Amino acid sequence: MSHLLLYYQRPEPATWVFLSSFLLLSVYFVFHRFFCIRNLDILLLILLAPGLMMVYEGRRMHLAQDQSLTTEVLASRPMASRQVGSAADRDGARFMATAQPAQPLPQSQQTAQGLAPEGGPETLLGKAIGNSTRGLSGSTLSNDDYPTPGVPSETSPASLEFYGFIALLLACLLLMIRMLIDPAFVRRPLLIPNLSIGGLSFIGVSLFLFLMANIITSSPLEQRERGPALGPGYALLNMLPELPTTPDGEPTGSSVDRLEDQEHWLPNVARILAILSNLAIVLGIVGVGYWHFDNVKTGIGCAVMYLLLPYTAQMTGNLEHIVPAALLVLALLAYRQPLVAGMLMGLAAGLVYYPLFLLPLWISFYWHRGLKRLLGGVGASLLLLSGLLLLEGFEAFGDHLRSMYGLWLPRMDGLVGVWGPGRFHADFRLPVLAAFILLSAS
Repeated sequence: MSHLLLYYQRPEPATWVFLSSFLLLSVYFVFHRFFCIRNLDILLLILLAPGLMMVYEGRRMHLAQDQSLTTEVLASRPMASRQVGSAADRDGARFMATAQPAQPLPQSQQTAQGLAPEGGPETLLGKAIGNSTRGLSGSTLSNDDYPTPGVPSETSPASLEFYGFIALLLACLLLMIRMLIDPAFVRRPLLIPNLSIGGLSFIGVSLFLFLMANIITSSPLEQRERGPALGPGYALLNMLPELPTTPDGEPTGSSVDRLEDQEHWLPNVARILAILSNLAIVLGIVGVGYWHFDNVKTGIGCAVMYLLLPYTAQMTGNLEHIVPAALLVLALLAYRQPLVAGMLMGLAAGLVYYPLFLLPLWISFYWHRGLKRLLGGVGASLLLLSGLLLLEGFEAFGDHLRSMYGLWLPRMDGLVGVWGPGRFHADFRLPVLAAFILLSAS
């Protein structure tokens, strides 16, 4: 009976995308006035969901392929060469991602395993491909039998992820155009949901409890184990594990073993920070509507919309997303106190670096009054976070400081997303970066 009453299973991301999209339309869409700016804004927010799902599904398929190849490689290893309890057996789940190229095989073994005779050092992926073709006696694979490196096929996980990033870029471009033309509007749409304040509050509390249940029941995932390496960030924040909130986002057995060898309190700290950050975002949005717009229903409506977004359900346990977001929302809530707003802005910028590009906008707002207090708060927070990096040791202080502020030249190698191998050339990143800097400074 307890299993029946207390059992909770996380919804699949695709299921949640459809449910949340229908809820957004039913609660916020103006049905009696189809052609209006408010409906356009809601549709633009929903347009983010297809790209998110394509990227998520592409990465999930990629991880599934890696796990199957890892299983095949480990199964093909002779029992005599295996060491019981060795590091390779314990870390089999990350065998493909971290292994270094081995020594090349002799000429005869390369031909027998289906590898090109002059194909360079043998990799673990080559082993897996070779073992799968070992049963074909007398058969060899030519260079034409292999897929072209870096060019994704139409059904490959890399292709699905690539088109997902394209969809996200197009949706974000439309949102940016919408925000740029917003100052030209004389009248802006008022967000009055189709539900009463009691119904919105009930839905908001229920959504928050279910999202926090995903965090509480999640297993810690070691930071940066899955997906591409992140950009500039704070070293102490990267020590905390990520909390996956999707059904197939659970860590492998090897990552759980590594986390068990580390401090046991880190996952609990990550859970507490994630819950408090999401609570701060929700309460901050409600507070902005209540204190700054004198409309608590609008604040509750915006908070419920935040909880309904598919992006929120996927990134609920990602501290590099929600902690800076909570600080930025609280900075908006405290904008009448320049010192407090500056300190919150500095904390957000010190954790993930990118809120620094919002600083010109805040400087223009406080230009005539409060500028010194704003800059003083930002400087104090950045100085505090920089000093805390000394806890990692003085030798690594310089590297952590460069990573915190992004003090390096634009990278052209090892890129992912739309700039990966065989996709858009990395040189096109430079004008995009320049346009981004000019836009933030304008």
